[in-house]
Amino acid sequence: MPLLVRLKALMGRTPVHCLLLLIAGFSVRVPALQGQLIWDDDYLAKANPFIKSPLFIFEVFKHSLFPESLAGHYRPAQNLSFMPDYWLWNDNTYGFHLSNILWHVASSLLLYFLLRKLLPSVVTLGKPAAAPDHTEVKRFSFVAFLVTLLWTVHPVHSAAIDYISGRADSLAFFFCAGGWLLFINARPPTHGIYRAALYALAAMSGFLALCSREIAGIWILLFLLHLFFFEKIVGLRTKIMTLLCCLLVLGSYIELRRFSENHSGPGPSNGWGKTVRATLMLRALGDYGRLMIYPSNLHMERTVYNPNVYQGNAGWRGAIETEYLSILGAAILALLGVGASWKGAGRPLRIAGAGWFLLAYLPISNLVELNATVAEHWLYLPSVGFLLFAAGVVLDLPIRYQKLATTLACLATVAFGARSYVRSTDWITAQTFYERTIAAGGPSGRVISNLGLIYANQGEYARAEALFRELLRTSPDYPIARNNLAEVLYRQGKRDDAERIFSASAKVAQQSRKDYPRTWIAALNMAHVRHNNHEDDAALAITTQARKDYPNTWQIISFESEILRSNGKPEAALALVQSYVRDNWWHYPASLALGRLLAEMNDAEGAERILHKASQLDVHEVEALNLISSMQFRQNRLDEALVTQRRATARQPDEPRQYSLLSELLEKMGQKDQARLAMAQVARLHALVGSEVKSLPPILR
Repeated sequence: MPLLVRLKALMGRTPVHCLLLLIAGFSVRVPALQGQLIWDDDYLAKANPFIKSPLFIFEVFKHSLFPESLAGHYRPAQNLSFMPDYWLWNDNTYGFHLSNILWHVASSLLLYFLLRKLLPSVVTLGKPAAAPDHTEVKRFSFVAFLVTLLWTVHPVHSAAIDYISGRADSLAFFFCAGGWLLFINARPPTHGIYRAALYALAAMSGFLALCSREIAGIWILLFLLHLFFFEKIVGLRTKIMTLLCCLLVLGSYIELRRFSENHSGPGPSNGWGKTVRATLMLRALGDYGRLMIYPSNLHMERTVYNPNVYQGNAGWRGAIETEYLSILGAAILALLGVGASWKGAGRPLRIAGAGWFLLAYLPISNLVELNATVAEHWLYLPSVGFLLFAAGVVLDLPIRYQKLATTLACLATVAFGARSYVRSTDWITAQTFYERTIAAGGPSGRVISNLGLIYANQGEYARAEALFRELLRTSPDYPIARNNLAEVLYRQGKRDDAERIFSASAKVAQQSRKDYPRTWIAALNMAHVRHNNHEDDAALAITTQARKDYPNTWQIISFESEILRSNGKPEAALALVQSYVRDNWWHYPASLALGRLLAEMNDAEGAERILHKASQLDVHEVEALNLISSMQFRQNRLDEALVTQRRATARQPDEPRQYSLLSELLEKMGQKDQARLAMAQVARLHALVGSEVKSLPPILR
């Protein structure tokens, strides 16, 4: 018995709560640490130019997250968070996934401390009362812990944690919860500069949250509602000043977003009427409620709308399921209403939980048009309200049932944690992710097209072709599938069929660009076909027109400049690249191409100047430094060449080629001992790579 008493006392301590949240948050996401780049990760964590140098700390605020996307997401804080990951880990995805888990675990800790602060004022409806005694403090702390623990391990958050590109949710959560806590801690008896600093940091956190994800606006609304309706000890003057500060933060964010560069046009519209939207709102609510209680079938590309749902028996079965979601959504809405009106000690918490859930649900309810009808990771914020509502229900149960509910919550934590662990394995490889997404019921055009590309890159052309043809049978106007099918046919030697599809895609690209991004690929592919057939005049005609249709597209400009250069027209190529670099100073490949062109045109001074700038645009790239070192070597500026090459070697200390170049340079300078040491490092790295390959299973070699 004394052991149980000591264990119970231990479980009530704050450090133990924090440690358990930390362990739970990490342990259920372990499989994702080995995950590869998937979907948007290829751009955001690899090709994204704005994460590759600290020079872009302010530049990120001028651009949307995906410059060519129709959605126009503005999330500069997400790019800022990727900068240290890229600097520390380069292309090692382990570090990016580790950061995702850290942001989530940090958010859970902040949520725990925030709920501990909020629960007393919520449960008492803000009525002035004596400070809670030790027993009440322990009770509030334990409720906050259980709610946070369930939220931390819930598998519905997988896409926000296991998916590198999903980091925006945890960033917004972290900054909002942190800002709210800073505001609370800045209240009296805090005085002077320290208090002002805390308020300033709270405002900055709110701004960074908005720059992480738009849902932060709901956080600010929740904060203000709690401040005005639950916080009775805060004076009216402070409340009004806080409201004005929040409006200033929102206004600053809106203005910054308005003046950012966004090259995308308006996205496609479904044109749904009020009746359809109301139905979708109920279906989405039903799907979200089902996922919170029984998160069995989890996958990306969820939907509660299918216009072809009544075609065939399978379609009818799908229609029945979606209509059950409508009924479930209505039931959940009724349950929230009944719970909020049910009198008892937990009623204020149920009201707060229902309000939190519904306010955070509205933006994702299909009330406004988004890029999907439902998405699991959109529950990252609403799920807190759902769990608070459940906690409010438990508070009004008899004591013996409260103990039973606590036991059930602990069992749910284990079950949710196990499901999260399994769900994390979906993100280990891109092929696994796409295949499991299709099997789970998310066979969207994007998923099928990406899986087909993986098969094509593995040389399974027949398998890829079958996927693309089936996709085009159901979505004949999908330009990405058409281009991918043409590319697969071209690789199989079916060049006439491929050229016919490329040509047809290029002709309709102007119409399809209204609904799909990157439709310029069709014209670029056609230009490549003409170039491969030694028809450079025709290729140039295609790229010239494409530049007019898709201005400021580097892929088109790069290919056209390369054709011009190879045909003895370096001046024309130089003009194209210079114009692009002038408008996009941050673009490393363009600056590198400009340096190469200047070097080929014997403008060594200009080339070195441009290449020096290019070397600052990517903290891990060495090609610009290698070119500078090579030019300095040819000019017999050996000391300078050595310094430049050492910089390149420091950037890629595990790359044998850098030590080979360094050895060659040292040999030329007569430093034979140093040259031998460099070559010994080359041999060591080659041997290390060989041993790593031998240690792999045969299937992975």
